[in-house]
Amino acid sequence: MTWWPQMNNALMQADAVRMIGIRKKSGEPLGVTFRVEKDDLVIARILHGGMIDRQGLLHVGDIIKEVNGKDVGNNPTELQEMLKDCSGGITLKILPSYRDAPAPPQVYVRPYFDYNPANDNLIPCREAGMAFKKGDILQIVNREDPNWWQACHVVGGATGLIPSQFLEEKRKAFVPRDFDGSGILCGTIAGKKKKKMMYLTAKNAEFDRHELQIYEEVAKVPPFQRKTLVLIGAQGVGRRSLKNRLMVLHPARFGTTIPYTSRRPRDEELDGNSYHFTSRTEMEVDVKAGRFLEHGEYDGNLYGTKIDSIHEVVATGRTCILDVNPQALKVLKTAEFMPYVVFIAAPDFDTLKAMHKAVVDAGITTKQLTDVDLRKTVDESARIQRAYSHYFDLTIVNDNLDKAFETLQAAVDKLCSEPQWVPVNWVY
Repeated sequence: MTWWPQMNNALMQADAVRMIGIRKKSGEPLGVTFRVEKDDLVIARILHGGMIDRQGLLHVGDIIKEVNGKDVGNNPTELQEMLKDCSGGITLKILPSYRDAPAPPQVYVRPYFDYNPANDNLIPCREAGMAFKKGDILQIVNREDPNWWQACHVVGGATGLIPSQFLEEKRKAFVPRDFDGSGILCGTIAGKKKKKMMYLTAKNAEFDRHELQIYEEVAKVPPFQRKTLVLIGAQGVGRRSLKNRLMVLHPARFGTTIPYTSRRPRDEELDGNSYHFTSRTEMEVDVKAGRFLEHGEYDGNLYGTKIDSIHEVVATGRTCILDVNPQALKVLKTAEFMPYVVFIAAPDFDTLKAMHKAVVDAGITTKQLTDVDLRKTVDESARIQRAYSHYFDLTIVNDNLDKAFETLQAAVDKLCSEPQWVPVNWVY
């Protein structure tokens, strides 16, 4: 009875061969790639949204034996050219894999870099690649290949291959980060300002210089009010003016923290008004316990922002506005604080100089800034943007305070009226 298994196997092989008919225009891409496996040409990848994917007749793992009655051999490039030149009806003889295509996973990411497949020497097929911009929302359809993911643009629906997290990490690991200094970007410029002395203590800011930001997994949620509005920028770009205007115009919607200090109150200063006054010993204990978001020392006295003071504002139903150093973003970008991060960028040097002259001439300030001071502001702004842009939800170039405020207010209002894409760990 040894003949029975052999005959049964032959019948199964004959039965496995299928003829598939597809239709295409000459030059139209099929949206499929091939690999050689045991001297056969096997479908390695079917691109989401491509012609083959839409028709649903072929599957990953299917072996292509013939095209229009012609043997395909074992050269993937020749098969691609053969199919590219075909038009009208095409008959394929295949050995199907009988593998059911998995349902597309609901995974969405926000990339932190621009990508153009035309400039990528590593992509196996540039025509199959998909370009995207930093901040776009992409659905990851297939992650089986460790180097190349299949993705779909949420806006527009374009589909194609993009570099995987693994591949892009390897690629970027060989590119030196541009920090122009020690990595602690605020506090390196000499001057007697408290903000210049502030530094992060609650978490390790040193890790910033080793971070590789590639993709962030996100989820779409209904409109909601963020717990914190974080204004980031160089000294003198107008963060405090924007913060104060929001709180004056909308006191029921916005509040801010009151900093702590170890210095003695001056005449007519009340505790809890401009500062919470405490002893140096108490502040040092709280610093060691990690109760401060950031702290620093100026003129022999400690100053700092307590984490609990943020929660106190949020507990009143208001959004807490923070103008902190960028190192604090690592602590704030969590579900605990749910921040909307706005980078207030300095304008070009000439515009900044003209703006400063205007406020001096109007008597709004008596402080005269030199060209050196103004250039430091522009340079510091650029350094912050290079190092921390992956945290920013919005960038506003403050070349006109009124317009900058209108843009900021419109963006915050939009959060309460339109769905938002937020880090997935805020939701799950």
